[in-house]
Amino acid sequence: MTLSVFDIFKVGVGPSSSHTMGPMRAAREFVLGLKRDGLLLETEQIAVRLYGSLALTGAGHGTDRAVLAGLEGAEPESVDPDSIEPLLQRIRSTGRIKLLGEHEIAFDEPMALLFMYHERLPRHSNGMRFTALAANRRVLREEDYYSIGGGFVVRGDEVEAPETSAHKAPPYPFGSGAELLALCKENGLELFEVMLANERTWATDEQIRTKLLHIWHVMQACVERGFRQTGVLPGVLKVRRRAPKLYRMLTESTEEKPLDVMDWVNAYALAVNEENAAGGRVVTAPTNGAAGIVPAVLHFYRRFYRDSSDDGVIRFMLTAAAIGMLYKKNASISGAEMGCMGEVGVACSMAAAGLVSALHGTNEQIENAAEIGMEHNLGLTCDPVAGLVQIPCIERNAMGSVKAINAARLAMRGDGTHKVSLDQVIATMRQTGADMSTIYKETSQGGLAVNVPEC
Repeated sequence: MTLSVFDIFKVGVGPSSSHTMGPMRAAREFVLGLKRDGLLLETEQIAVRLYGSLALTGAGHGTDRAVLAGLEGAEPESVDPDSIEPLLQRIRSTGRIKLLGEHEIAFDEPMALLFMYHERLPRHSNGMRFTALAANRRVLREEDYYSIGGGFVVRGDEVEAPETSAHKAPPYPFGSGAELLALCKENGLELFEVMLANERTWATDEQIRTKLLHIWHVMQACVERGFRQTGVLPGVLKVRRRAPKLYRMLTESTEEKPLDVMDWVNAYALAVNEENAAGGRVVTAPTNGAAGIVPAVLHFYRRFYRDSSDDGVIRFMLTAAAIGMLYKKNASISGAEMGCMGEVGVACSMAAAGLVSALHGTNEQIENAAEIGMEHNLGLTCDPVAGLVQIPCIERNAMGSVKAINAARLAMRGDGTHKVSLDQVIATMRQTGADMSTIYKETSQGGLAVNVPEC
């Protein structure tokens, strides 16, 4: 496996890794390709078609906004979230767009950005087709892209995303949980040490540590901003932020209550996913829809364990990423393919494993925690009301965070032996996702999305 921890944890913007970050990256990549091949200045029109889940929930997930920003050259990792709205207002008021910020063309958004509600491209539900036209409407280039979850994007028939296939082969490749445990045993390594050794193929220890702690800093900043911001989230549901009030209640209370710890975990998770719903800066962990779980459990570790440290954070993140890689390789981290078990379920599994690793549990206990974290999320549907990453998504992250902590505790109370392996639960997840009706997989055509009034 050639994935890096930094493929799993990526800095981006909300509200969705597959519906916002992926389309933004695809749009930018398409226009960069035009520039590389000397076609940019010939381009007089751009047409974008969104298919499947991107069409059905794209407006609520900000896909149209992401595509326009990407055509202008924005990248999820570096774009200022506050700059997107002014950019969109300029495009929509002038009817013109600056490709990569340097070549201006007319852009009639309703005609050029089409939601193909009743069509789907063959490979994945999150399909996009970009077409560049010359002045005589001659097609200069047409490309299909797929946003396959977690911000990963593939073009046409590519086997995997370019950023993952570009890595040199690491010393300890693994394709299953069993292989990962065997590598650890054969080489006398802890699970995070296998990951660290692999990361050294592409970066120095100092670079790895700096980048991991930067990601942790972004997670902390997201929580802090989520505690400060107040008011109503964007969209027709008019959902009011809850994290700021919960934070005030916890910090202003003069009496410690038995379940305050759980309230803190809830507050951390809500803060992140309310920021995500508002289009703020978050870290895919492994997706935006489930971005609150790993940060919430990491905050729990740092706040409530006396011996916690940055070294523990690094152990946590390396281990969590290893588990996320197994899901991405052997199932999917896309809500459009697996339902919410591919997002919240995977994040819960990752966080449970990461916490056991930070607390110096055994490799077997880590694998057990990861298995517990997913086993009790099997069949979890993705049915966002009004196509917004708000209900049930925000609250679901709080539930997933508490479940991850309990999974870690259950695993550490045992010796690592258990009946159901992580590989078996991943295989079950993959089959469950294949069997699940598409109305429950990020299309807003079933479940809560059709039983809860939008306004």
